[in-house]
Amino acid sequence: MIKRYNELEIQEQNPEIYNDFAKIKKIGKEKKSLSSVIEKINFSQRKLDDLKVLYDMLIMENADEGEWKYFDNEYKETENAVENLYLETLYSGENDNCDALVELHSGAGGEEAQDWTDMIHRMYKMYCEKKGYTCQIVDYLYGDGAGYKSISLLIQGDNAYGNLKCERGVHRLVRISPFDANKRRHTSFASAEISPIIEDTTEIEIKAEDLKIDTYRSGGAGGQHINKTESAIRITHIPTGIIVACQNERSQTQNKEMAMRMLYAKLAEKAEKEKEEEKLKKLGLQRKIEWGSQIRSYVLCPYTMAKDHRTNYETGDVHSVLDGNIQEFIIAKLKLDKQNENTKK
Repeated sequence: MIKRYNELEIQEQNPEIYNDFAKIKKIGKEKKSLSSVIEKINFSQRKLDDLKVLYDMLIMENADEGEWKYFDNEYKETENAVENLYLETLYSGENDNCDALVELHSGAGGEEAQDWTDMIHRMYKMYCEKKGYTCQIVDYLYGDGAGYKSISLLIQGDNAYGNLKCERGVHRLVRISPFDANKRRHTSFASAEISPIIEDTTEIEIKAEDLKIDTYRSGGAGGQHINKTESAIRITHIPTGIIVACQNERSQTQNKEMAMRMLYAKLAEKAEKEKEEEKLKKLGLQRKIEWGSQIRSYVLCPYTMAKDHRTNYETGDVHSVLDGNIQEFIIAKLKLDKQNENTKK
């Protein structure tokens, strides 16, 4: 890692690089990521070395109970440092350090499912606030009286895709419906599709003749410009049938640029899925959790619980989960993936 960091510093000193802003940004992002991990490695090593010295000293001096209590506290701090370092190894995917495109779609059920989609949108928005990520709405389709039929979010931050890829699939809610006059219990579904926003698009070829580009007026609230001009963009990639849309930027050009980034993200996700399925095929295995299958249940009635069906991690504090505290679910899934990866090896 240190060798790679030094290589990047040499690349930064090359005058020719200043003509390529995208490359400068990519190098800066990789350096920041490497620097963070190297710092954690050095910190953990120092804590371990200090702990060994302290232990030997306490043994030699026949330490009392108070001094061993101090040792226990130092041990716990060191254990936490090593655990945090271990968590870094969970982000080993090719695109884990990329930003993420999160697309939420309501299931059948009208207002009930559309309101649930808005609740998940809020959950991810609050998760981003806790992680220091930025969360931007790039496209949306309002529901019939409540919530969203669909909403697309651009989420930016360290390991954004590495974390949020664990959220891919169907989310299930059980609650007393606020839209039912008889106060009956309802089950609602919403799906989350997660794609990496890749910086280097050279490996993905998109031909102009393979694109169908439509313009339309923005469908939501906004200023005069956003509602009266056809600034929103919808792009259809004809060979794959993938459709992306963006309507939240100020101009048609900006919306088109964002829509193209979204298309590259969807194609990168498709390539990643095909690569994973090919790997499993060679190993004679099948994907246990299909992309788009139910991953988590959130129960508000008759009891409270949030449970991940892949890892069996659960908590009774479902309201905290809906307030964005989902990192423990994500870590449990990342650890499971790492275990499965090691088992296959």
